[in-house]
Amino acid sequence: MFSKQEAQQLKKEFWTAFGKSFPRKWLLYNTKIKDMAFKFSADHKKAEVSLDIEMKDEIFRNAYYEKIWSLEDILKDFIGDFQKEEHYTLENGKIISKIWVEKHNISIFNKNTWQEIFEFFVDKMDGFERFYYEYEDFIKDI
Repeated sequence: MFSKQEAQQLKKEFWTAFGKSFPRKWLLYNTKIKDMAFKFSADHKKAEVSLDIEMKDEIFRNAYYEKIWSLEDILKDFIGDFQKEEHYTLENGKIISKIWVEKHNISIFNKNTWQEIFEFFVDKMDGFERFYYEYEDFIKDI
């Protein structure tokens, strides 16, 4: 087990190594839709690439979720199987809509799995971005 400081240092090393291994400007928060962003995350059990729709206004959040959900089969062509939840509860209690892919049996704390995580991140985020750019006008038309 790692101390809190050691864990923070490993996380910092992980994200730095990812950035150096794949120096690319990702779409992430630059969707031009307020409170809708693509995200990378990794912990001691899994890695995840997600589209988080975090609008406070449930009507708008649901409208964007439904737009993307209407393209389900197309999105699957870009990223493979994925999970979705219209009312996903974050650790802080906030309700968002979320679409994500995850990879299990890897760990941010095991450097031997870092390359596998990096490749997963690149593959899935690239798919999410290509999907978004292809259907951006349709998604934004709320």
